[in-house]
Amino acid sequence: MSFSNIHWVAVLVSGLVGIASGAIWFGPKTFYPAWSKAMGKAEDRNPAENTNMGVTFGSTFVAQFVQAIALALILSSMSNLNMGKGALVGLVAGVGVAAASSLSHRLFGGQGFKVWGIEVSNDLLNLVLMGAILGGWH
Repeated sequence: MSFSNIHWVAVLVSGLVGIASGAIWFGPKTFYPAWSKAMGKAEDRNPAENTNMGVTFGSTFVAQFVQAIALALILSSMSNLNMGKGALVGLVAGVGVAAASSLSHRLFGGQGFKVWGIEVSNDLLNLVLMGAILGGWH
């Protein structure tokens, strides 16, 4: 694993795809209403209320960028890398790390399986998309 083997444009695009995917996934016409209700938030509550959205979106982009770098480092050690292999590694990382580790956080936090399912499904999608991008652009 080496930072010199990373395709940085692919990492940047992967981070942007993660942001776009999350914006669509948690949009007002997609999963935000169900997620918000499962979190016990009032239906008429503004999602930006009491939140610094600059910090929220900035931190989210940094997190997506960090995920893309970590996935790129993992993929850099593979031979014969392509989009399919990259997507598969993203899926394995999503199920084995993101989904597995966040389950106990949601359950012990009292949010339950529905919140976990909505959130982790986006994580899985993002990691699969990132893996495909990074694998295709290796």
